[in-house]
Amino acid sequence: MNKRTITNEEFIELWQAHKSAAKVAKLIGVSERNVHKRRREIEAKYDTVLVAASNKNSVAQAYGHINLGMENGTVIVFSDAHFQLGRRTTAFKALLWLIGELKPKVVINNGDAFDGAQASRHPANGWDVTPTIIQELNACKMFLGEIQEAAGDAKFIWTLGNHDARFSTRLATVAPEFQGVEGFQLEDHFPDWQHVVSCMLNDSVMVKHRWKGGVHATHNNAVNSGVSFVTGHLHSLKVNGWTDLVSTKWGVDCGTLAEPFGDQFMYAENSPRNWRAGFAVLNLVDGHLLMPELCMVSALADDCVEWRGELIDVSEF
Repeated sequence: MNKRTITNEEFIELWQAHKSAAKVAKLIGVSERNVHKRRREIEAKYDTVLVAASNKNSVAQAYGHINLGMENGTVIVFSDAHFQLGRRTTAFKALLWLIGELKPKVVINNGDAFDGAQASRHPANGWDVTPTIIQELNACKMFLGEIQEAAGDAKFIWTLGNHDARFSTRLATVAPEFQGVEGFQLEDHFPDWQHVVSCMLNDSVMVKHRWKGGVHATHNNAVNSGVSFVTGHLHSLKVNGWTDLVSTKWGVDCGTLAEPFGDQFMYAENSPRNWRAGFAVLNLVDGHLLMPELCMVSALADDCVEWRGELIDVSEF
């Protein structure tokens, strides 16, 4: 691979001609990771957006369903980040650390990275000041960009969360005549992520933002689906097993990447909540899902997580 040195203007011309990190990487002789990094730097410097072409290997329309057909490898699933600028949570730091340690093949953002407080159908909570849409979009771009940097050539998948849906729902409600205009859907702003409603890792492992509700949701998801079922939404970070005469299915809640008592959740009125910050790690061997692992923010010390029986300090991330 012969590396070419090109100016920002030449990079922009190449990108606009091909709209593909893979094609640009091949033309200038660098990795796709470096192309994505430079693309984000140029977007920030010139206050512009370098739009990618639609992913032809994705679903025909946004927010469909995919099956990755994975047999082996590690998948990291995080959920409910509700990203806000200036709020670099311990769970997020741990995510960057463990991505570097485990080198996952796939990273799944299992919904609600975007909060959408100002696009909510719910009334304002008194005179509370909530982040604007553009502030939340910028937060998502910044934090998801760091995840992409850490994960390199991994596949990036974003399963739709109910808060994510607020973005398009609000626009469809107040400005339906703009349907199809670029920028009016959340996925337009995050072209490096494959946007779906649900993702099967293979025929026996499902990942989606939510299904059953209540304290027994993970158990009921596994029992009623017949497969291992990984969700977010409830922020509870836990694993339940269900074994029948055929196999063991796992019900997983991958918790929240946000702080459970963060400003995003003031609607809970400081009440006790059965929430835990962290994320899930899935390991596949010959198509079989090993018992899922959880990385959980610890109450024992600041900026520490509990992982495989150890207390890990992630403050440097």
